[in-house]
Amino acid sequence: MSIYQVLILCIDALLIIGALGVLVLCLMLLLECIAALLPVPAQASNDRRQDPKVAVLVPAHNEELVIRTTLNDLIPELTSQHRLVVIADNCSDATAEIARAAGATVLERHNLDLKGKGYALEYGLQYLESEPPDVVVLMDADCKVHPGAIAQLTQQAIATKRPIQGVYLMEKPESPTPKDAVSAFAFKVKNLVRSSGLARMGLPCFLDGTGMAFPWSVIRSVDIANGNIVEDMKLGLDLNIAGHRPMFCPQANVTGYLPQQSQAATSQRTRWEHGHLQTLITYVPRLLQASLQQKRFDLFISALDLCIPPLSLLVLLWSALMTAAVLCGFWGASWIPTTLLAGAGAFLLTAIFAAWIKYGRTDIPLLQLLSIPIYILWKIPLYLKFLVKPQKNWVRTERN
Repeated sequence: MSIYQVLILCIDALLIIGALGVLVLCLMLLLECIAALLPVPAQASNDRRQDPKVAVLVPAHNEELVIRTTLNDLIPELTSQHRLVVIADNCSDATAEIARAAGATVLERHNLDLKGKGYALEYGLQYLESEPPDVVVLMDADCKVHPGAIAQLTQQAIATKRPIQGVYLMEKPESPTPKDAVSAFAFKVKNLVRSSGLARMGLPCFLDGTGMAFPWSVIRSVDIANGNIVEDMKLGLDLNIAGHRPMFCPQANVTGYLPQQSQAATSQRTRWEHGHLQTLITYVPRLLQASLQQKRFDLFISALDLCIPPLSLLVLLWSALMTAAVLCGFWGASWIPTTLLAGAGAFLLTAIFAAWIKYGRTDIPLLQLLSIPIYILWKIPLYLKFLVKPQKNWVRTERN
């Protein structure tokens, strides 16, 4: 066998492995998006307590521009059994004063050596330990809490005794670009469509960072004092491995806001996607190990779901492999990788179209989906930066 033939066999093997991997990921994405089209199952309550004790924690770092609006939306949702606690974390502005004036209990934390949302939340939970609530609800300081969200999250946490994640979506800026529209749609696919699909299949979801509720015993069962840049995803995976499977609550809605400034948008996306990729590398082996040790198939599915990268990166991976497979096919390599990748491409397109049909038509016109390649090109430097210098420290996104 010649060196050329050996080289072709090696290329075939690598391309087939890569093609099979992308095929499995695209199939998983398709199953989630198709399942999301099914009717929502009814949530039966097995706990009749009507007025549980609830603590609403709002971590805030220099949020004087938005904290008042957030609290004004939040306070009308509270009852006499609710405690609203704002953790002013390493603030150098008027966040604490504004929150106090709005009627919240304010904890001021100053520790420049331990930065990050996880440390702020742990500080708030320690404060609650003297009189623990039945349920802890976590809300970010820069989001809009929709009517009924607190009640829905609380009721489901009490009924199921599990972590609960509401629907967390992004609103486009006042003067949106096509890139903003695609970004909001991609966010909806991740946080609404895929989470809905997992819920329809009876599987745990990821935690998204805001609009979450936890029974007290559950939130205190894991350590959340960390500076991880995607502490929400880490928390959800830690709870899942510990046996507390996060559950999706489509009736509770929370909205964030995409940054209008290009630099702020890039900073926000860098933190989210570098954090996702770092978590993928760290937690997939842990999930697979726990799946075998605990004999839990749902942990295996969670590992597979975590392997699905952001949509733009998945499209990039598919495009790169398809280009390589076609070129190598013309040079004498097998056409099997090309066939597998053609199937993966069909799965990917069908998944995106299914998500758009039910969830995206009102937000993004069909023709505007043609701007997806521009959106992907915008994110290529972000992924290249991950290979050279991945972001590991939490950086606050500048507000509009």
